[in-house]
Amino acid sequence: MLFNSYIFILFFLPVSLILYFGLNHIGKYTAAKIALIGMSFWFYGYFHISYLLIILGSIGVNFLCSRFLLKLNRQKGRKILLISGVLFNLGIIFYYKYLNFFLANLNSILKTSFPIGDILMPLGISFFTFQQISYLVDSYRRETVDYTFLDYVLFISFFPQLIAGPIVLHQEMIPQFAEHKRKKLDQEMLAHGIWLFAIGLSKKVLLADVLGKGVEWGYANASVITGPEAAIVSLLYTFQIYFDFSGYCDMACGIANMFHLELPVNFLSPYKAASILEFWKRWHITLTRFLRKYVYFPLGGSRKGTIRTMLNIMLVFLISGIWHGAAWTFILWGAIHGTAYAACRLFQNIWKKVPGWLGTTSTFLFVNLSWILFRANSLEQAGNIFKTLFSPWDFSVSRELLGCFDLLEFTYLEEHIGKLGTIFLRYPWLHIAILFGVVSVIVFFKKNCHEKKFVPSIPNALSSILLLTWSVISLSGVSTFLYFNF
Repeated sequence: MLFNSYIFILFFLPVSLILYFGLNHIGKYTAAKIALIGMSFWFYGYFHISYLLIILGSIGVNFLCSRFLLKLNRQKGRKILLISGVLFNLGIIFYYKYLNFFLANLNSILKTSFPIGDILMPLGISFFTFQQISYLVDSYRRETVDYTFLDYVLFISFFPQLIAGPIVLHQEMIPQFAEHKRKKLDQEMLAHGIWLFAIGLSKKVLLADVLGKGVEWGYANASVITGPEAAIVSLLYTFQIYFDFSGYCDMACGIANMFHLELPVNFLSPYKAASILEFWKRWHITLTRFLRKYVYFPLGGSRKGTIRTMLNIMLVFLISGIWHGAAWTFILWGAIHGTAYAACRLFQNIWKKVPGWLGTTSTFLFVNLSWILFRANSLEQAGNIFKTLFSPWDFSVSRELLGCFDLLEFTYLEEHIGKLGTIFLRYPWLHIAILFGVVSVIVFFKKNCHEKKFVPSIPNALSSILLLTWSVISLSGVSTFLYFNF
């Protein structure tokens, strides 16, 4: 089930809220928790019923393993159990996400003929598996307490963060489930949640999905596009993934707020970053935190000299690349970001002297170019775009690309403001220019939702109603979030 679907907005979410707070209101706290778990499993199983068996099995094994880690006293036995638990989780990810990639490369290198199976990868498997690995490690460190099975199941399956994060820690969520005040509907939190959800939905439907039309055209024609088209398409994807992921994060936090719960901030205006170091403090914040806490620090962090620090950074970013997908494009993307991060870390005293505007511009251009690899279906496709981008341009732009942005909103304005129709007809590139102008202002000059102090007010209520109405009217089909694939 998608946040940006009629069934979710008009049925699933209202029913979930009524059921949860209704049961809590009459003192049926355990029943309310079970109901929320049930709704979360319905949300997940709606994509494919077989997904439920995978997540249920994963939750059961990890919970038992964590309980034994808390009860065992022999250090050797605890370490063996931890390693077994982590390998179990990595094995699940490997089978569903990487087995075919591994076999395909093995067949290519060794000229073998291992069969490539038709494996259906469960959505969000990397998110809930990493979340469980963090819980296992914290149990080994005796940082968890004796949580109930229901609390653990809800911690893993809570539907706002189940598919695309944030990757939450037990101490952030499970104690909230026990707080009595959070079992009651809070009008201010509800208003804040609706406001966040409206903003996130509009980012997804009105911006990311619109930008994505041009991206689809560009990558489908990667071998024949012109230089200007390659530049436009690369920028389109850079903004598409920004609003897609930002929109999801806003909606996830907004839905949690409606349930009087709080999720950690996972996205904080990353394109305003003045360095690649800052970018990774703003983009997918909880993934960066996970890799730092459970990979970088155990490897020694920056405590074992400069060379070891650089190697640790590279390993973390290679893991980040592989985590995003089973393809050489993701691995190379991770390696490029790791190299840039290590270099920036090594020369940060010099980089600090770079003017802020230049740092932000250069960081944005680097991120923009690296997204080409991230989006490409193959190294060959990415190579075609890079080759076109850095070859002499003929400065022609296809009408098909420009036509991706003949939006109903523009058509309405043209019909009701006579002169606009003539202007748009004379300058067909104006649609995309206006769109780039709008998204640039939002990305570079507007405050992020989480940087603003929300106050329930008539203007905020009206803006929420307007954005929700506009977005719901604009829902024209099922469009999954980009991070669902990871």
